[in-house]
Amino acid sequence: MAKKIGVFICYCGGNISDFVDVEKIAQEIAHEDDVVRAKTHMFVCSDAAQEEIIREIKERGLEALVIASCSPKLHLETFRRLAQRAGLNPYTYIQVNIREQCSWAHTHNREEATEKALRLVRAGVARARMARPLKPIEIKTIPAALVVGAGITGLRTAVALSDLGLTVHLVEKEKRVGGLLNHLDRLFPYGRQATELIEELRREVERRENIHLYLEAEVTKKTGSVGNFKLTIVGPEGEKEVHVGAVLVATGGNPYVPNPGEYGYGAPGILTLLDFHRLIRDCRGAKRFVFNGHPVRRVVFIYCVGFREKKGHRFCSRYCCAAGVYAGLTLKKDFPQIEQFHLYRDMRTYGSLERLYHQALEEGLVFVRFNETHRPEVLETEEGLTVRVKDELTGGKELAISCDLIVLVTGLEGKEQQKLVDVLKLPVGKDGFFNEIHPKLRPVETVIDGLFITGACQAPKNISESVASGLAAAAKSGVLLLPGKLDLEPQIARVNLQKCSWCGLCAEACPYEAIVKEEIQGKAVARVNPALCKGEGACVPVCPEEAIEVQGYEHQQIKAMIDALCKETA
Repeated sequence: MAKKIGVFICYCGGNISDFVDVEKIAQEIAHEDDVVRAKTHMFVCSDAAQEEIIREIKERGLEALVIASCSPKLHLETFRRLAQRAGLNPYTYIQVNIREQCSWAHTHNREEATEKALRLVRAGVARARMARPLKPIEIKTIPAALVVGAGITGLRTAVALSDLGLTVHLVEKEKRVGGLLNHLDRLFPYGRQATELIEELRREVERRENIHLYLEAEVTKKTGSVGNFKLTIVGPEGEKEVHVGAVLVATGGNPYVPNPGEYGYGAPGILTLLDFHRLIRDCRGAKRFVFNGHPVRRVVFIYCVGFREKKGHRFCSRYCCAAGVYAGLTLKKDFPQIEQFHLYRDMRTYGSLERLYHQALEEGLVFVRFNETHRPEVLETEEGLTVRVKDELTGGKELAISCDLIVLVTGLEGKEQQKLVDVLKLPVGKDGFFNEIHPKLRPVETVIDGLFITGACQAPKNISESVASGLAAAAKSGVLLLPGKLDLEPQIARVNLQKCSWCGLCAEACPYEAIVKEEIQGKAVARVNPALCKGEGACVPVCPEEAIEVQGYEHQQIKAMIDALCKETA
């Protein structure tokens, strides 16, 4: 059946139009069947352009909408809401990506980039012709959440969820809460003891009736889906099943432990930053800074240990520069007579943490910059420890620094927690940390609806950053669960029961375990769980009977798009 289709093409301020002739595309598309309006805009996502498109939809009685612009990851929801405001079903809107797939990919050839963009827009029009209205799938939600990990992030997240009125199940595999903070000394910026902060949060958690804390416990099983998860918790008191609407993972990271011999690690007097925190705490009470019974007169800090390497951890752990500088300032405050040398590649005390670096310079801490190709060399001599380094700030002058203590400033690496990954189906990146959907647009969400990641299990973070991400995940959970119901994406797999004869291939292909076997009137067929299905379509090509397809991407639509892509041009 013929439709009135409107096509709107974006300049993206030159991001697209510099390499794609958008005016030519508009002229060509205007001649396509069913296209009653084809127009360009400098920024289709701008408020002015959106209002104009809404006006066009209403005045021309458009029944489907195609927008050729940037990636759907950025503005799919923006334009769906635009369609709704204009009175269209949001699933009769089709977005075509001609920025990432054309202009940015083919900057070397404007003519061919334009030709490719034209074909993609034609395919979008072909799909729009067959687009049919869809309705979101509504499910009821349980007003409860499970938090895995009771470090600083998990504790603060649990309190935030409790404040929202949600029941919270907080699971910690260790005997006590607090995680890494149990091993730290004073915290920036107020110099508060880490253990005091943890104890305050522990009392707050235990005080609240809607928070249930499980120590020495693990999550061993998960079934269900967003809004209604069933999880099994195993602890000292046995096994317990809880029903929650969302799961928040706050398991943190592990401090990197240097390899034996790395910068002399393993020799007496060479510590990690975590060990150094314990030493300061112990010596503060004794009022003398000693190590193994010997007074310490000079300390050398070596930064970037184990990170920014060609082999191993290639990434920067971010927070450790500030952590090392703050440890030095803490030492300076408690034991001002001790000399300090900080050997670094690049000082990354970012944002408000920059003041730490300037304070350290003002208080006489000596900073020496070394080059990646000439790293510090740690020597053990009869007189003690010596560090040899070429100082980039003095033109490569070689220094030999004798010292009583060497502190290796190490960062965080991803934890080995395969059991939890297998149970929750957590997405793990190459760096060993859990992956979010998008670092800016959806920073605490995963590809599994209702499963959130927070804190240092996602990436190396300092305490304030970890807690902020935990609060973000709590807010997302509240939005999800407090209304009591949830609208799910309708573009999911659908089974043609007449064609299906259950071979099981679709279930094997599905990465989300959304397809199960079901008996209907004595016939075995595939059934799709709408709450688990993500509509990514791995099940479609493996079906020998073409009995399964994704709504909004039906077989007819896909074939029509292929035909449009292959259409000969004059």
